[in-house]
Amino acid sequence: MLLRSRLRVFLLLVFLAVPAFVGAVSVEEALPMDDGAVVTRGDFIRAAVRVLDIREDGSTPTTLPYARIPKALNRFVRIAEGRRALGHFGDELLTARGITRGEALQVIVELLGARTDRESDFSDVQTAGEKRAVGVAVENHWMDPLRGQLFGTRRLLTGGEAKVLLRKVSGEGGGEAAPEDGTAAPVTKTIRINVQTLSRVQSFPKSQILEAIWGLILQEYLYEDKINPDEAAYAAIEGIIKSLGDQYTSFLRPIDSRSFQSQISGHVTGIGAQVEYQGGILTVVTPLKGSPAERAGLLPGDQILKADGVDLRDIGFLEAVEKVRGERGTSVRLTIRRNGAEFVADVVRDTVTVPEVTISWQGNVAVVEITQFGRLTLERLWDQLVEIRDRKPRGIVLDLRNNPGGLLSAATSVVGHFVPRGSPVVKIRARELERTDVTLHEPAFGDDVPLVVLVNEGSASASEIVAGALQDLKRATIVGTKTFGKGTVQQVLQFNDQSSLKMTIAEWFTPNGNKIDGKGIQPDVFVESGDGRDLQMVKALDLLR
Repeated sequence: MLLRSRLRVFLLLVFLAVPAFVGAVSVEEALPMDDGAVVTRGDFIRAAVRVLDIREDGSTPTTLPYARIPKALNRFVRIAEGRRALGHFGDELLTARGITRGEALQVIVELLGARTDRESDFSDVQTAGEKRAVGVAVENHWMDPLRGQLFGTRRLLTGGEAKVLLRKVSGEGGGEAAPEDGTAAPVTKTIRINVQTLSRVQSFPKSQILEAIWGLILQEYLYEDKINPDEAAYAAIEGIIKSLGDQYTSFLRPIDSRSFQSQISGHVTGIGAQVEYQGGILTVVTPLKGSPAERAGLLPGDQILKADGVDLRDIGFLEAVEKVRGERGTSVRLTIRRNGAEFVADVVRDTVTVPEVTISWQGNVAVVEITQFGRLTLERLWDQLVEIRDRKPRGIVLDLRNNPGGLLSAATSVVGHFVPRGSPVVKIRARELERTDVTLHEPAFGDDVPLVVLVNEGSASASEIVAGALQDLKRATIVGTKTFGKGTVQQVLQFNDQSSLKMTIAEWFTPNGNKIDGKGIQPDVFVESGDGRDLQMVKALDLLR
C-alpha cells in the first residue's frame, strides 16, 4: 500500500543514487547544445518533458490549439498542453523563438504541479503565473536572481542555465539540496518519483508472515478496540529503520515530519520562542526579538503547561510544540508557570523570522556569526557581506561554532564569497555516483581580506563542509576545537500522509579528499573555550590584527 502511494521527494543533498524518473533521459542527452546558445521554446519543452519522464495520460489532448507545430515536437507539446504548462505563451506557441527564464520556470512549475505560498517581490515579476513560478524557483533554489530585486524573467535562457535548472528540478547530479545533521530541518525541493522504481525492489522479507499476522489480529484478537492500523503500520516501519542501526536514518510520523521541515526555511509560524523539553515540560529558552512571545511578556525559564486548555506535560516534545504553533493571526491561551506561580497568557501567533546570520564589529574586524545554513543565509548573506566590504574591514571572523548544518547550497554559497568562482567545495560519493560541487559565483572578498573560521565540537555537517573547504583551499585559518564529524548525506522522502523517511544515501569529503565522518576537522590553531572568557574569539582577533 505504501509503495503505491504518490510520493513527494525532498532531497537533502544534490543527488540521487538512481535517476529520479525511471525511463527519463539525462539532461545532456535531452538538451545537446552549447552552454552559451539561446534555448528555443520547443527545445526546452521537449527537454523538460523528457528529463522529467512525463508520459501521455488522460489529460493529454489529441489535437493542439497551435498552428505550425513541428512533427518532432508534437507529442511533447501535447503532453505539456495537457498539464496546462503553455498557457502563458498565448495563442501562438512559436516553438523556434527563444524562451525566457520566466517562461521556462512557468513551464516547469506547471509540469510538476508545484505550488508555494511564497510571495515574490522582484521588480520584473508581474503576472500571477510569473509570481508563482519564481516563488517556487526561489523557494527550491532552482534559479538565482540576476541581482538584488531583479530576477531576470525577461532574459533569454541559455543552454548552460537550462541544463542547471533541469538538473536541479529532476534531481540529477548537479542540482542542489542539503546535507543535514539530524536536528536541522532542510527541505529544499519537491520532485516527482516514478513509483515503478519502487515496484522493482525485491519483495519485503517475511511479507507473507506479516500479512498473515495482521489478518489474524483483525479477525481473532480479543481487544478489538485496541487495534490501530496507523499505529501498527508506523511501528512496523520504525522497526525496519531501527534494524539498520544508523542514527541518521529515521522514520518521521506526520507530526514529527512537519516540525522537522519548518526550521530551515527561516520562517516559523507560532509564538516565536526557542524552547526545550525539560523534565517533560515545554520550557522557554528565550523569546525571539520582536516575537509574539516577547510581546506577551514570556521570559527565559517560563514553563508552558497548557495550550488552550490541553495539558502539554509528558506528551512529547514535538507534539507539545505543535499544540503551541498554529496559523498566523490565531490566538493561543498558554498556561505559564514562573517561579512556582501560574498565570495565563494570550498570545497571537505570527510568522517569525528565525535569525541565521548576525553581524558585529570588533574594531575594524567584522564578525559574521552563522547559526544555521538555511535559506536566509543563502538569500541575504551576499547583501550583508557587500555592506561589510564597503567598510573595508581589516579581516573577517566567520563564527560557525555550535552551527549544526543545513543546506548544501547555502554552504557552497558561503564558501563562494571568499574563493574564486569554480573552486571545489565538497566531494560527494554514493553507491553509484561521485561528483564534486564547486562555487558558482564571483567572491565578495579577495585574498587581501584575511579570514578566520571559528569551530568547535558543535560545528557539524554543512559547517564542516565550509570549514573543510576553506582549510583545504588555504583561504582561512581554522581556530577552535575539533568539529563534530558528520560526513554523511541524508535524503528525505515525504509520503502523501505527510510522514517522512530520512535516509543516509552518501558520504562527503573535503576538496582534498579528506574523510571527516567520525573524525571531524582539526583546527589549524587549537584553542579551548575559556571559563567565562571567549578565548577562541580573542585568538581569532589577535590573528587578524
